[in-house]
Amino acid sequence: MTDSNVEIERKFLVNDDGWRGDASGERIVQGFLSTRKEATVRVRLGEGGASLTVKGAPVGLTAPEFEYPIPRDHAESMLVLCADAIVEKTRYRILVENHVFEVDVFEGRNRGLVIAEVELESEDEAFPRPAWLGREVSHDPRYKNARLALEPFRPDWIDVG
Repeated sequence: MTDSNVEIERKFLVNDDGWRGDASGERIVQGFLSTRKEATVRVRLGEGGASLTVKGAPVGLTAPEFEYPIPRDHAESMLVLCADAIVEKTRYRILVENHVFEVDVFEGRNRGLVIAEVELESEDEAFPRPAWLGREVSHDPRYKNARLALEPFRPDWIDVG
C-alpha cells in the first residue's frame, strides 16, 4: 500500500459559524453499498463529479483508502442501490494557515450536525486549532459517515461526549 492509498484525518464538532466567512460549498450525496467494520464502500455524487471509494478499517487515525472517479450516471444508479444508507451534506473547504479543513453541514436525517475534518501527512502532524473547532470525535464511531447513513445524528450525542 502506497502513501497515496491512506487517509489520515482528524474529525471535530464545530462550535459556531466562525468558519463561514464568504465560503461557498458543494452539495454532496453519498451512499454506502457496504458498511462492514472491515471495509466500507461508498459512492459519492457532487457538483464536481462522482466517485467510488473503498475504505479499510482504521488503525489509529490511519485507514487504507482507494478512490476512483466514475461516470455521473453510474453514481446515480448506484445511489438507488443504497436505499436508506444515504448521507446528504454541503461541504465547505476552509484554508487555515497551511491546512484545509472540510466543514460538512449535514442535511436530511442528519440535519443539525456540523463536522470539520482535516487530513494530515502523519498522525502526529501539528495543525492549527481555529476557535470554531470543537470537541474531537475522530475515535467516536457515531460520527463516521457510514454509521450516520444508518443511524442518524441525535443532538444529545454532543452533550454526552
